[in-house]
Amino acid sequence: MRTRAAACTTLVALFLAPRGMAQEPWPTTKPADVRLDAKVLAEWDADLAKGKYGYIDSITIVRHGKIAFDRTYRHDYDKIYGERAKNPGPQFFNQDPAGPFNYFNPFWHPYYRRGDLHYLASVNKFITAVVIGTAVTRKEFPDLDTPVMKYFDPKKVENPDKRKDKITIRHLLTMTAGLEWRSVMGAHEEIDTNVEMENSFDWVAFTINRKMADEPGKVFNYCPGATMMLAHIFRKATGKDLEEYAVEHLFKPLGIEDYFWKRAPNGLVDAEGGLYLRPHDLARFGYLYLKKGVRGGKQIVSEDWIKESVKPHVDAKVVPAQYGYQCFISPHKANDPRLAYGSGGFGGQGLWVFPNCDAVLVVTGWNLLEDKPRLEVPEAMDRFLRAVTDLPADGAKK
Repeated sequence: MRTRAAACTTLVALFLAPRGMAQEPWPTTKPADVRLDAKVLAEWDADLAKGKYGYIDSITIVRHGKIAFDRTYRHDYDKIYGERAKNPGPQFFNQDPAGPFNYFNPFWHPYYRRGDLHYLASVNKFITAVVIGTAVTRKEFPDLDTPVMKYFDPKKVENPDKRKDKITIRHLLTMTAGLEWRSVMGAHEEIDTNVEMENSFDWVAFTINRKMADEPGKVFNYCPGATMMLAHIFRKATGKDLEEYAVEHLFKPLGIEDYFWKRAPNGLVDAEGGLYLRPHDLARFGYLYLKKGVRGGKQIVSEDWIKESVKPHVDAKVVPAQYGYQCFISPHKANDPRLAYGSGGFGGQGLWVFPNCDAVLVVTGWNLLEDKPRLEVPEAMDRFLRAVTDLPADGAKK
């Protein structure tokens, strides 16, 4: 009987055991122990709680490898956006209002099925670049200067152009492909090219068929379709779906098991903005970069990739920042402790890494209405930096 009981216990343990590498919870600490001003953070917390910045869902600060500030703010999105979800407006004119691309639908946004996995929007682009960096590190992804037309049938591509033949993978990563694209950043009620793409069946075909506007590599133009092209190329070049590869070689080593990733209507993973994660798990990607790509003693992403991807490649004229590989870099100099890189997303998402402060800032929210207050990226960075007590007054790195 003891043997049978022991066997049953073992089976139960195996059945309940987590898949892949077990997730280690973040260690926590008091703000003062990592040189953050608790009073300054409490003032920010109070402003967030009373709605100064609209609908913010969470703020998480990791410094020196520990969570020093972690707040969640609850909002009744069924009440806030429920009526709007029934008639979402022109930006969703071809989509089923009950589906995952109606951003007012509280069943899908900002939490997946009203749970605790939060929609990341364009922060997803940064993670897509991390997945590609993982494949580059493993020597399973092509050279970044490979022409993208290698992965398309030229006979099926519309608007042929010699400039289109010059587009490389690197141009897609840096949003300098030169394709005609109109992104109305912040003007949620206008129909722009992003909305047209999401209302098409094949987002990659929609993108590669665009006319050319500029010589590749010359002009920054924020183009989510470029990220979808990266997902297409990833599948063609590696033989694996971007999500499947991410789970095996990135999510598991980071201890991330719970997530949801939307897909385009034709089945391709929505690499430009479809991922849902918990804030603590999102912070793991920033921390991986802080630790030079190493997790658990294993090099997940090469240090060379990290250096190259967060290096300014082009001036992002739409915002006061530079752009690397699917991420923005703040205008501060490389040795300035205020330097940050990362990505923001529709509705108020943010993953920002402060390499010279050894810190990661994660923000989630769901501000969709133009006439409501919101937490803009410069303000979020400033509120964090105000709390850093070892930040030199002149901005020079100690």
